[in-house]
Amino acid sequence: METELPRRERLARHMNDIALKVENVSKVYRLYPSKMDRLKESLHPFRRKYHRDFFALDGVSLSVRKGETVGIIGKNGSGKSTILKIISGVLTPTAGSVAVNGRISAILELGAGFNPELTGRENIYFSGAIMGYSRREMDALAGAIIAFADIGLFIDQPVKTYSSGMFVRLAFAVAINVNPDILIIDEALAVGDIVFQARCFRKFDELRGAGKTVLFVTHGLDSIIRYCDRALVLNEGRTIVEAAPKEAVDVYKRLMADCPAPAAPDTREPTAAGTAITRSPGRFRDRLDVSPEVQSYGNQGAEIEDFALLDKDGNPTNKLIAFEPFTVFMRVRFRKTIANPIFAFTIKDIKGLEITGTNTFFKHVDTGTCRAGEIVEAAFRQDLNIQAGRYALSLGCTGFEGDRLVVHHRLYDVVLFEVISDKLMVGFYDLSGKVTVRKAAET
Repeated sequence: METELPRRERLARHMNDIALKVENVSKVYRLYPSKMDRLKESLHPFRRKYHRDFFALDGVSLSVRKGETVGIIGKNGSGKSTILKIISGVLTPTAGSVAVNGRISAILELGAGFNPELTGRENIYFSGAIMGYSRREMDALAGAIIAFADIGLFIDQPVKTYSSGMFVRLAFAVAINVNPDILIIDEALAVGDIVFQARCFRKFDELRGAGKTVLFVTHGLDSIIRYCDRALVLNEGRTIVEAAPKEAVDVYKRLMADCPAPAAPDTREPTAAGTAITRSPGRFRDRLDVSPEVQSYGNQGAEIEDFALLDKDGNPTNKLIAFEPFTVFMRVRFRKTIANPIFAFTIKDIKGLEITGTNTFFKHVDTGTCRAGEIVEAAFRQDLNIQAGRYALSLGCTGFEGDRLVVHHRLYDVVLFEVISDKLMVGFYDLSGKVTVRKAAET
């Protein structure tokens, strides 16, 4: 008993640290070819099935600690919104369990709980009652909500008279100002005009700084990188990976490109086919420090066989000087004939946030038709006006087949490099402006 009691205390302490826990949750919908088939199934004496099961979620688990910010990303239809609705209590899971430790405020379908006949002020109290707040609690919160929404005299007009912008502002203001323990957001972090968006992000940062737990779905990958401690990638209702934000974003991008998940990193240099290659003299890449964790994938229609960061004198380097010209170079061998291939690069910081990049499609460069066996060299020359620090270069050769973007070859984080600068700046880049200061005559 003496040894069991501390164990129980440890378990209790651990559970008190958990904001929400999702265990093996599935959500299954029955899909019928027609309404008649639904009726026939309900009346069939031998319980014959006319439906097929669709798993919106299939055995998803997630544990979020208090104060964590966790993002969920995935393709459309992957189950992101479904898991948020189950956690919020809007939907009931077919299997599995959800435990929530604290009061939830969920921004799912903005304003879904509003009564169009009631005024904005009345809907504030109406929404608060739905979330379990007393009249007295809402009296204390209403002023902040009204000020945050900033819709003027319309606060006392029926919601059915609101423009879509006013409707969204009030709905977001209610959800984010009720001082929740757990904030759940489904694709609604930045709404309204630019002034209101800035207000939303400030409030979001304020909640995170106060140690609130945040779970949100977004297609804004920069938000995942900037705000999340972890991220969950869903695909077809299943968890693909739960990882650090940068790794999760990279996996998501592979999914969007219809490329399979990578194997374990190879310390050798992989080709597009995933096999190691032997260094040969004369290549730019042999004079660079190539990242051992480079991810290489694509449909093998082309291969980026050489690449480099070149300084102002055309020398390959892993160290660049700020405010000097530099060149991103790639040499691509085509395995099959491809019309109008797109050559691209991106530069990310070490946390995985994309800082800049461009491609031949954006630049309106006609790349023509590249035939099997041909080699094409692409060079992007520009001035380097970003902050001193460490960055990662990614390269790609893609293209369109109809309306679908196809990845022929991508090299993610292939070169890690450093920018050296003797100038101070705020943020990521310098505007290269000129400053004039003079004493003005008295008036």
